[in-house]
Amino acid sequence: MLKTQLDEARMIGIRRWVVPGTSSERWAGLMTMAERHAGVYAAPGIHPQDSDRCRKTDFVELRRLMQHPKAIAVGEVGLDRQVESPWQVQEDVFIQMLRLARDMDKPLIIHARRSTERILELMRQEKAERVGGIFHAFSGSLETARKVIDMNFALGVGGVVTFSTARRLPEVVRSVPEHALVLETDAPDLAPEPYRGQPNRPAYLALVAERVADLRGWSMQQTAQITTANACRVLKLPSLAV
Repeated sequence: MLKTQLDEARMIGIRRWVVPGTSSERWAGLMTMAERHAGVYAAPGIHPQDSDRCRKTDFVELRRLMQHPKAIAVGEVGLDRQVESPWQVQEDVFIQMLRLARDMDKPLIIHARRSTERILELMRQEKAERVGGIFHAFSGSLETARKVIDMNFALGVGGVVTFSTARRLPEVVRSVPEHALVLETDAPDLAPEPYRGQPNRPAYLALVAERVADLRGWSMQQTAQITTANACRVLKLPSLAV
């Protein structure tokens, strides 16, 4: 299934993928996948929904994994007011993730749900701007977007931007500097229109790109070039010709 989806995406010009590993139980499989497939990179971390199962040994193992050449970011990490993990535990784990990323000089992939202001506060406290990264599945206001960008983070734009019900995100995409935009799928979640509610696939990124191109007045070629260059810069990957 994975190879089929990667081949399908390659057919439309997608050649790199960053896959988060959101709990320690997923890290081994994630690293195996990254090793086996060209263009697949890993972002191991501890998602807020798994923070209450985190052990001290997980931080040791994560530091070891981050030395692997295919482990390019720490993610997804952050805070989420809609999961069951106790809030203080989420904060404690998130702070450890911020410190680890800074110590290892790795960018972060941030998960934020109803918690952005507190996340930004902790990021300032831990000097996360030194490593930067991506605010995953961004859907906040333009004011919030500017705060995120000022912290040296890009905005991850996914399927939500294609939804007819989306209000704030199209305005954000139109208004922020072009260097702040990267594309993402969040597969298998948040499939774009017309596949909303169905399992997402990497190839559907083209639909996100089409909507961003329309909002910015760019061609698809420009959209691919700009967002690819942004992703390579933020994730510290070699530039990829588009």
